[in-house]
Amino acid sequence: MNKIVKLHYPAAKLPEELRVGIDPNAEVTITVETEEQPERIMSLEEMFAMRRDVYSSMDEVIAHIDAIREERGSL
Repeated sequence: MNKIVKLHYPAAKLPEELRVGIDPNAEVTITVETEEQPERIMSLEEMFAMRRDVYSSMDEVIAHIDAIREERGSL
């Protein structure tokens, strides 16, 4: 985790949304920390897109069986 600390930073230099309620002549301490990102969870669509087909089509199975039969027939 990264952390940056600025001491005695002029309040007048802060973005307007952070200056609300702070005297512009004051000095402030700024601490900035990065937040840990939650682990990304894949959607079902992403999971299906990543999968590889492990099953052969009917035609591929028949062709494979025919090739084995031909191979054994020639022995």
